[in-house]
Amino acid sequence: MGNYFSAGVSADTVSRAILDDGFAVVENLAPDLTCQAGQELQPHIDEASFGHTEFLGARTRRISALPKRSSAVQQLIIHDLVMGVCDQILLSQCAKYQLNFTGVMQLYPGAEEQVLHRDGLMYPFRNPHPPTMVQAMWAVSDFSAENGGTNIVPRSNHWEDQRWPEEHEVISAEMPKGSVLFYQSGTIHGAGTNHSSSLRTGISVQYSLGWLRTEENQHFTNPPEIAKTYPKKLQELVGYEFGGPYLGFVNGDDPKWLVQDKPKNSPLARSRQDIDEAQEKLPRFQFGNSESIPTPKGRKVKSVNVPDTATKGTD
Repeated sequence: MGNYFSAGVSADTVSRAILDDGFAVVENLAPDLTCQAGQELQPHIDEASFGHTEFLGARTRRISALPKRSSAVQQLIIHDLVMGVCDQILLSQCAKYQLNFTGVMQLYPGAEEQVLHRDGLMYPFRNPHPPTMVQAMWAVSDFSAENGGTNIVPRSNHWEDQRWPEEHEVISAEMPKGSVLFYQSGTIHGAGTNHSSSLRTGISVQYSLGWLRTEENQHFTNPPEIAKTYPKKLQELVGYEFGGPYLGFVNGDDPKWLVQDKPKNSPLARSRQDIDEAQEKLPRFQFGNSESIPTPKGRKVKSVNVPDTATKGTD
């Protein structure tokens, strides 16, 4: 199971691993950017409170709304490899994808493991199903089994809701700082326990299908006066773009004109030809089931260490 890759790996190879096994790690992909991002974000993290629920973590500090807090995070969000992976995994299900959430999870010594869960459970789809999200967890510090590196359940993206992992099926996604862990909406995961004496810091960036409501309200988080300063690709991802034909127009026109200069005499447009053509290529999904099942509940399961030879490979 070769799910560990070196920088320079192709988006196709990473995407195959995510679709097959639910996750992939690319080591040392952007060490300088992640270091800069950590430095830019730390003052904001220091002002944050510890989590007030078991899920958020009594020894974990969290912040969100990262693009306006860090120019380095802006570049991580639109990293070429990440965009390539999202293109391959999400564009088979939507005309456009979007930024769903950005956040920092900083685990202090003594932080307990998080309940294992699927991020896709916010939407009422029965598992397994095609990915609705792609997640990228950037390692600002080293991730290890000792300091609370993300627990992952390989191939759980193929499981039905009724199945839950045994202890031997949970691994710790260990990686050096500057690396990125990819997983998808159906992958069971959760932060580990920080048994060490150091902080474990990760930057989570999530992308979702353009026709779904985002977890973090990107329009209020990134209003036009702030989004005008972003790179064009990031402007599109945070909502200044159609989510599909007739999805997201403003006053009957293209939302990008809120952050870009509109040419004179340009007609109103509630869609574009490229959006329409992408939509026409998509399959149609049957929504709903003849019988319903309860929403699955996560639970804590101890992770195991997996020898490098069992998980590591190269492109």
